[in-house]
Amino acid sequence: MGTKVKPYNKANASKKEEVEEMFDNISGKYDFLNHFLSLGIDKLWRKKAIKILKEYQPKVIMDMATGTGDFAIEALKLNPTRVVGVDLSNGMLEVGRKKMKKKGVDQIVEMVQGDSENLSFEDETFDAYTVGFGVRNFQNLDLGLTEMLRVLKQGGVGVILEFSKPKKFPVKQYFKFHSKYIIPTIGKAVSKDKAAYTYLPESVEAFPEGQAFMDIMTDVGYKNVKSKIVGGGIATIYYGIK
Repeated sequence: MGTKVKPYNKANASKKEEVEEMFDNISGKYDFLNHFLSLGIDKLWRKKAIKILKEYQPKVIMDMATGTGDFAIEALKLNPTRVVGVDLSNGMLEVGRKKMKKKGVDQIVEMVQGDSENLSFEDETFDAYTVGFGVRNFQNLDLGLTEMLRVLKQGGVGVILEFSKPKKFPVKQYFKFHSKYIIPTIGKAVSKDKAAYTYLPESVEAFPEGQAFMDIMTDVGYKNVKSKIVGGGIATIYYGIK
């Protein structure tokens, strides 16, 4: 299951290969664009997601689709002993590694190249995992969710922050305009990769959000799946227990 919206729509490339290429292409400008295009609100959403994790007091955390490591850095507020950021794109990870060194946290945060659908970790390695705006890029959503569940310890929690489609005026109208015109225009101007920033809104549009996504989490084995809408419906935090 999962959508086959791809960044470049090449006939001979999988979604996974195209997503890796896209993030390698835009890695140098990604942080700036991410915060600019979300008006900096993405930082608030990550804080809310980490707050949910607080009661579980996780010590070993995986941040899947870590990109340049913003969520991994936010997770340090939980005083973990180890955070592992995993991403397909080595370009993004390189930016992230520099960021960790600069912040002096590279002893705790490790940045590793890896694939959500075929993780190199043993079963029951992590107390918790986070994914920020990454699951809609998975080639096979069910498989990615199942793999992340496999590496969670019994009683561990997975927290997923993902864009959703706002339903209410005026956020709905603004989000549509922002996605269709502002994101591709500014994204192309700054990153020189128009396809990447056209793909982002398209992938949000095609993603099974809300109850549909919660049902998928439950079907693959998560328990007590809950969700919390943030940003007036622009994003949703989903979480479930192993």
